[in-house]
Amino acid sequence: MTADELKLRPKQSALRVIRLVAALPKTIEGRAIASQLVRSGTSVAANYRAACRARSRSEFVAKMGVVLEEADETQLWLELITEAKLLPAKLVEPLLEEAKELVAIFVASRKSASSNLRSTV
Repeated sequence: MTADELKLRPKQSALRVIRLVAALPKTIEGRAIASQLVRSGTSVAANYRAACRARSRSEFVAKMGVVLEEADETQLWLELITEAKLLPAKLVEPLLEEAKELVAIFVASRKSASSNLRSTV
């Protein structure tokens, strides 16, 4: 996967989150989760773009920490939607799988950058 393709993936995921949020029920639970999910789901893309523009490796590692936190939070909200039966699992599952893959990619990226940072110090 190229750097441009990786930058596009969180953006596409954010767009999918926005569409999923629109489908959530307008109940107290649905609104609460919708608000949290749209924040974290779009934040992944925004913070990843910021990380790509980091001025140093240490800044990249720090920003990737934020990306990872937001991606993990997004995964949590998607799991809760399914477990609380707010939407059918078949609607949520593809986006949940993408969230899991993004978390794995960002963990590996942060680890690699961290070890490279330590080896240059």
